[in-house]
Order: sequence, then structure tokens, then C-alpha cells
Amino acid sequence: MRRDNMTEILFEFVRSGSYMKVTAIEPETQTEATVVVPATLTEEQMKFQALNKLKYLLKKKENE
Repeated sequence: MRRDNMTEILFEFVRSGSYMKVTAIEPETQTEATVVVPATLTEEQMKFQALNKLKYLLKKKENE
């Protein structure tokens, strides 16, 4: 199952002091990736970090 073309990614942002917990969710496979980043980053930078981790986890899952 190749996941190069993810059709929908959901993002959740939870602020805790000077940090933001960002979760990227791929609904089709119900895979979640969470990163904690400085709250000073832009939303786009936060999404980029979470999406990269999600892609990593999906690729890892694919190779198992």
C-alpha cells in the first residue's frame, strides 16, 4: 500500500506555555503523528514538522 497521495490530513494544535503540540492524522489508515514544537513557529512550519513525521510513520508501517 503506497501512501504518496494522501487525500486528507487533519491537524490538531494544543498550546502548552511556550510550546505547541501538533498532531497530524491520516483518517484512512487512522495513523497519527505528534510533534512538540516552539509556539513561535508559524502554523505552516508546525504543519510541516507534523506532516514529515506522519510520512515517516506511514512509510515505516508500509515496510513492516
